[in-house]
Amino acid sequence: MEIPVFGEKIEDVNYTARYGVHAIVEKDGKFCLVQAPNGAFFLPGGEIENGESKEEALKRELIEEIGADPVLIGDYLGQADEYFYSSHRNQHYYNPAYIYALKSFNLDKSPLEDFNNVLWFDYETALEKLKRGSHKWGLEIWKSLQNKKGN
Repeated sequence: MEIPVFGEKIEDVNYTARYGVHAIVEKDGKFCLVQAPNGAFFLPGGEIENGESKEEALKRELIEEIGADPVLIGDYLGQADEYFYSSHRNQHYYNPAYIYALKSFNLDKSPLEDFNNVLWFDYETALEKLKRGSHKWGLEIWKSLQNKKGN
């Protein structure tokens, strides 16, 4: 399967690679999104740190961002690459995003990071609010798999 690419790769621009892992967190037809301080919405997750597996990074990020612990990681939905410019960091990024579904999660703990908002939306609203094309793609892949399973 070909990896989808979002954003525009500009010639002669030096991109910093930032490998990210994200989860589709769904409960009762609502999807968890993280709203950054700048107002942008993302799937829960973040950057894979040196020495971490994708799964280790995802578990760490879910504790940090939404207080999900423990989590049981489900299906790997795939990789989508994205090119973007961060005005906050004044840097161009190449951002491969690895997207997973969760089988189960517990949200009894408070997030370790207190600068994001954690909000829940129906599918259409979540899809509309997500900033990154790769995150929208992940949500659409999740939905298509649910439709195939008859859910």
